Amino acid sequence: MKFLLLSLITHHPDPVTGEWLSPSERIREVVDTAVLAEQLGFEGFAVGERHEKPFLASSPPVILAHIAARTSTLELWTGVTTLSLLDPVRAFEDYSTLDNLSGGRLQLVIGKGNGTAQADLFHVTPDDQWDRNREGYELFRALWENETVTWEGRFRPSLTDAVTVPRPLQQRLTIWHGSATSRESVDLAARYGDPIFSANVTNPIEPYAELIDHYRERWAAYGHDPAEVRVGAGTAGLYVARTSQEAIEAYRPQFEQRREFARENGLPVVFETVEDFVERSSALIGSPQQVIDKVLRYHERFGHEVMHVTADRGGFHVAEQRASLELFQAEVAPGLRAAVPHRDALTV
Repeated sequence: MKFLLLSLITHHPDPVTGEWLSPSERIREVVDTAVLAEQLGFEGFAVGERHEKPFLASSPPVILAHIAARTSTLELWTGVTTLSLLDPVRAFEDYSTLDNLSGGRLQLVIGKGNGTAQADLFHVTPDDQWDRNREGYELFRALWENETVTWEGRFRPSLTDAVTVPRPLQQRLTIWHGSATSRESVDLAARYGDPIFSANVTNPIEPYAELIDHYRERWAAYGHDPAEVRVGAGTAGLYVARTSQEAIEAYRPQFEQRREFARENGLPVVFETVEDFVERSSALIGSPQQVIDKVLRYHERFGHEVMHVTADRGGFHVAEQRASLELFQAEVAPGLRAAVPHRDALTV
């Protein structure tokens, strides 16, 4: 199994102290965490893309380029790139440049995205976001793999013998399709023989498991070898401590902040207590053995080989977050890597 840290660069006050970092401090904290991730042995670091408060992650290629300059082996993931909002030509130029700067360390996860900012800033709505995502993906893929492209679609001007530079370092890029609920997204992935990355964050396991089952069905229907299916999955939180009691009490302020944020913004509150959150969500909060057992339980249902855990420290001190990540790498990750070998096909 391969492990990534992921940040959407949320910008909240500290749930314990109330302290606010400036946007500059918060973004630099994320870059520093990526450097730590490489030092501790995580295989990759992912930056999401959001265009509204409370997130500061509107420009993943810029942040990932800075991370690339400060690391040497860390895979650079997006989580997700919202191709429904972007001009595929400009997105290609940004990510091809990043691929060259990083020595071919880019891994792209795309998705249609969501949120009110899509309509407010980009005039992309639920009525057309799926079609934009599909069209953006198909053009992006064509630009990546071909020196010249002639193309016509609905949402941007046509191209005739278009030449895009710089040419990427990776001749064929692994493009993952991220989804929380969209059958259209996983169907697109299955059609093109691409892997999927299940969000696996908001709800208990079953809705995500059903979506992965659908992906496997569509994969086979499109004539692909079932043995070649590739699945990644997210997690809802991380704090590893020596005992479950210590981990739960330490995580409680973060959980309560998340619950109140959901209520204030009209979002569904799925878990009312931190104990229920630890028990029924994908959050990895507990002792090393408890975390191992939970990941393996999810793996039995998902069959995933890549997993992201949160890069954000929330209400923890820097030293507390580092201790949790060190414990994860020392006592959780080795057992999971041994139990779920990572196929070479997943490594770019």
